[in-house]
Amino acid sequence: MNREQLLARYRELVLHRLPDRARAEGWVVTADHCFGRIVLDHAVGGCWYDVLDRRRSPAFAELDDIRLTAAVQLAERIDADGDVLLRALDAQSLAWRGKPAKRTR
Repeated sequence: MNREQLLARYRELVLHRLPDRARAEGWVVTADHCFGRIVLDHAVGGCWYDVLDRRRSPAFAELDDIRLTAAVQLAERIDADGDVLLRALDAQSLAWRGKPAKRTR
């Protein structure tokens, strides 16, 4: 995929597909901005706003092609594997922020 296709795929997955599935299936995270946090954090290997300029929007557009590709691939893995993978990724993202993981059901 070229950069424009990657950006479009990221938007589709993180802003629409994953939140829609999450709400329908009762996943631990349902908001698009939370999916963005999780995917961006893992794309940069830590808290995304320690790496990217949080004043620029959208933050995902700041990713270089390698990290953008990784972000899209991770979002696709979340789409394929669902809530089990999402819980682990969310817990790590929260840990990078010094916050506790969400309680399991």
